Formats: sequence, C-alpha cells, structure tokens
Amino acid sequence: MPLSGPNPGPAQAQAQGQQQGQSHGRSISVRTLGQGVAFVQPMPPQAQPQPQPQPQPEAFPQQNPSGSGRRRKLNGPQQDDSPDGEARPHPQADPDGGGLRAPATDDRSDGEGDGQGVDHQDVGRQTAVLRTVAPGRAFTIGAPAEGDEGPEPLDGPNGAVEVMAEPAAEPGQLLDEPRRLLVWPEPDVSTRQALTDRGYRPVIVRSRAEVDAQVAEPPAALFVDPLTGPITRTALQSLRQAAAEAEVPVLVTAGLGQATREAAYGADPAVLLKALAPRDSEQHPPRVLLIESHQDIAHAFTATLERRGMQVAHASSEVEAMTTAAQVRPNLVVMDLMLVRRRRQGIVDWLRSNGQLHRTPMVVYTSADIDPAELPRLASGETVLFLAERSTSTDVQSRIVDLLGKIGS
Repeated sequence: MPLSGPNPGPAQAQAQGQQQGQSHGRSISVRTLGQGVAFVQPMPPQAQPQPQPQPQPEAFPQQNPSGSGRRRKLNGPQQDDSPDGEARPHPQADPDGGGLRAPATDDRSDGEGDGQGVDHQDVGRQTAVLRTVAPGRAFTIGAPAEGDEGPEPLDGPNGAVEVMAEPAAEPGQLLDEPRRLLVWPEPDVSTRQALTDRGYRPVIVRSRAEVDAQVAEPPAALFVDPLTGPITRTALQSLRQAAAEAEVPVLVTAGLGQATREAAYGADPAVLLKALAPRDSEQHPPRVLLIESHQDIAHAFTATLERRGMQVAHASSEVEAMTTAAQVRPNLVVMDLMLVRRRRQGIVDWLRSNGQLHRTPMVVYTSADIDPAELPRLASGETVLFLAERSTSTDVQSRIVDLLGKIGS
C-alpha cells in the first residue's frame, strides 16, 4: 500500500530503511562518502512483501554527472549467437567513464539511469556473460623440425664442422684490427706481406728489453724466422726466457737438409734446439716431442738430439702426438710443418688446454730439399741432417700464417 502524507525527510527515510531490512544494516555509498548522506541498500526481490515501488527520498543532494551516486550495471562481452561469418559490433565509447562500453542489448535494465540498484537477475546474467570466453584467434607454437636447430654436436672446436670461438683462429680469415706479432729477425718482403694480409702487425725485437717493452698488451706470439739474418744461441735463449715470463708463445721456423758431413753447410740441429728448450731443473734433461712421418728422418733426428743429452719421444702424426704429449709432458715440440692439421685439433690445442702453450716453444721445419731416395743413407750414417733456410713457397707461407693464427687465437 503506498504511503500517504508528506514526503519523509532524511531521518524518516533512514528509519524506514532500518525497519524494512534489519539484516542488511546501514550502508554508506562510496560515491557520497563525506557528504553526510546515508545510502539505503535495496531489499532483495524475495524479501519485499509487495512489488510496489518505494518512494524516493527527496533529501539526496543533486550530483554532477561525473560523480553521481548511482550504480550502473556492468556490461561484459555478450555471447556470440551470430553465425561464424557475421561480424560482431564494435565497442563504443562510454560518455560517463571515458572508456569503452559494449553495445547495448535487450538484457539491460530499463531503470539504469533512475538511481535504482541493479536487479539480481541482471547481475547473475552479467556474471555468466563475463565468465563466457569470447571467441578469438588461436595460435599454435610448434617445435622445429629435426635437423633445423643447427649442426649436430661436434667432436671438438676443430671437428668435422669447423666452429671457431674467435675470428682470429679461422685459417685465412682477416682479423678485425691489426694484432701485434713480435718477430726476430726482420722478416723478408713476402713473409711480411703474408702477415699483413692476415691482419698482423710485425714488431721487430732484438733483445730481452725490447720484448719486455711490448708485453703490456699481450702480442699474438714471438715469431723467430731466420731468413734475413743469422741467429745466435745466446740471443735465442734470452728472447725465449723473456717470452716465457710474459706468457707469450714462441714459434721458430727452419729448413731441414741432408748432406755428408763435409758438404753440410748448416748448423747441427741439436746445438740450436738445446739452447731453445727449457728444462724442469738442471738435473733434468729437456724432453723433446718429435713429430715426423718418415722413419729414417725420425731416427736420425733422435740420434742427433740424444747425443746432446736430450730425451726424445717420437710421434708419426698429430693425433699420436697428443697421446704422447700426455705421457711425457714435453719441454719442446719439433715437427714437420706439413703434418700440422690446419682445421682440426692438434698439438697446439693440447698445449693450450693443458696450460703449456706459452711454456713450450715450437719448432716447425720444411724438408722440401730432402730427396726421398737419399733417406736410406741417413740410417747408414753416410749423410747427416742440418738446419738451413726454410722454404718460401706460397703453400709454406700460408701454412705458417695459419699456424700463427692457431697459436695466437
């Protein structure tokens, strides 16, 4: 039954709300908080005795559109009942909130703007709509096909597929910027050009003091290439000691010849190698690892070095040399330049991995002047080996520079 008489004031409206909904208590709207106006929470439809509308109190102050005390119904995404090919309406701008608003549907309450609360049926319907997942685009992430993720695991950095950690280690590849290479004596024109073409900057050193002055920024190596002048045992030993203290690897080149004792015009290999080889102590003789594929040359070389008090371990290839080096821990490595594996692991990699590269000088020689038919005379003692100038062919120059690249990488 509608109420008669004058409209109730704020206090009477508050009392009526407390009498009609004792279980709901007194609620304050967050939109009118601080304005001294009470907010009466509406009764559920089941608890109302009559479906008659409640009269609105006139004591509520007028609110501006941006801060109204009404509660609007939340509009979530609507269920898509349209066929697959029919387009869905785009969201529209909300003039009250400044955001986007979903398109109006028939489920909206007719009394949204009259200050009434949202009907519970509408709230349940909106909750169901919000929980409904709107259709969208689906994405599939799949694993790449077998073999598309790169090469198979390698045996090592110099395995079947060459993968180098630094550009400097790639044979034939230029360096990003010139790297200093200590040389003694001054290189010849073709060798200097070959080093420059590969990105090295040769720096000539003649004494221990000059080596010490160049090691503030570690150079690639100390390269001793006696093509333009003779070298002495004293100078060679002094330079080798300075390089070892600065942890700079040492590479020495030479040529190997064969002749009778009277016709030999070069030095005894043992004399130069003994001055070059370091030793563990004065009581321990130097240990030399000889890598040579010809047995006659290997036997003659071994006999020459052992006569000078050095211990020699022979290997026929770099693969065998790495196994032998693990057993004898050599102080000096002497090998045929043609046996150096340019793109696979070898003795240089073994020395580096075991921390012995800067402590173990390397001597590589060429034997192009030795006639294979004369090799049996070495075994009989008719001829001897001697050190001479190395070959300067294009292949030899390229192999030496490649070896420097492996040493200085």
